[in-house]
Amino acid sequence: MLSSTLGELITRFVVGGAIVSLFAVIGEICRPKSFAGLFGAAPSVALTTIGIAIVQHGKDYAATEARSMVSGAIAFFIYAGVASWILMRYKRRSLVTTAALLPLWLGASLALWFVTSR
Repeated sequence: MLSSTLGELITRFVVGGAIVSLFAVIGEICRPKSFAGLFGAAPSVALTTIGIAIVQHGKDYAATEARSMVSGAIAFFIYAGVASWILMRYKRRSLVTTAALLPLWLGASLALWFVTSR
């Protein structure tokens, strides 16, 4: 069991590192440079996770994982949009605003989970 776990970790490390590096190259090519951060971590980690889920658990499990990732991204978009709006409109402190809105992210995530799990 230890060797299969170690092999899985090594595979995740190698595949994940290769995909992160690929996305970093794409980020370096993109203009403007502020846009390059979008390619840094999330897409590469998501693709690696989905690939490993397909190999280990099959397509149905990976589809559930992908749906969960999309729901989390939508919930984060709602959270980030509201936080940005409050910060620009009311000039509040960033830490206080973002921390206070974490329940919004949780609520949106749970609502999307409830809707998509049926």
